[in-house]
Amino acid sequence: MSDATLHATGHNPDDFAVQIADQVESFLVAVSEVAKGDEPDSAVPFLLLEVSQLLLAGGRLGAHEDIVPDERYEPDLGPEPDVDELRENLARLLDPIDVYSEVFDPYEPRKAPVPARISDDLADVVTDLRHGMAHYRAGRTTEALWWWQFSYFSNWGGTASASLRALQSLVAHVRLNQPLEELDGLDTDQATLGDETLEFEAGKVMAEEIGGPLGMRPGK
Repeated sequence: MSDATLHATGHNPDDFAVQIADQVESFLVAVSEVAKGDEPDSAVPFLLLEVSQLLLAGGRLGAHEDIVPDERYEPDLGPEPDVDELRENLARLLDPIDVYSEVFDPYEPRKAPVPARISDDLADVVTDLRHGMAHYRAGRTTEALWWWQFSYFSNWGGTASASLRALQSLVAHVRLNQPLEELDGLDTDQATLGDETLEFEAGKVMAEEIGGPLGMRPGK
């Protein structure tokens, strides 16, 4: 959807719903463009920026009072758009740094890190955001805000936060000239792995080996 369409004449650009919808739309368009692979040199920095901006919108939704939909039951939106192609394109683009380790809930004691994928994370976030955008485009603004807020708490907020941590860590390793641990031996199909196992399976890969192709240069 173009900016002209999103900013309909009846919408106040200072309105909370319009601002959230703008940020959601920006993220959806940006991730789709990155996944095309036309500019691989800027992929990781661009994703870092877009996920950071999206989480600002998420923070606003999280701090907002509970949004109550107009209808008791959510209107049927039909089949969800397929994100498999997006997921696969991102996985190819981000190889070999797609897999990272994450702790799902930092408040659950003694939880070992588990493998996750940035490509899976972003595709899942896109699915949640598209669902709300379908309501917004249909004129159901309150329903859209309710969905974005609910799914922020239940799924995409934590998922986007995890992927942001991975992207930030990657950029930091490269800019600070710090070696990165290779995760070729780690896969998301494996059972939960502890720190020692992750360290054992990780090989030695210097940051510049992946930083160059992904648009990052080490600091001096």
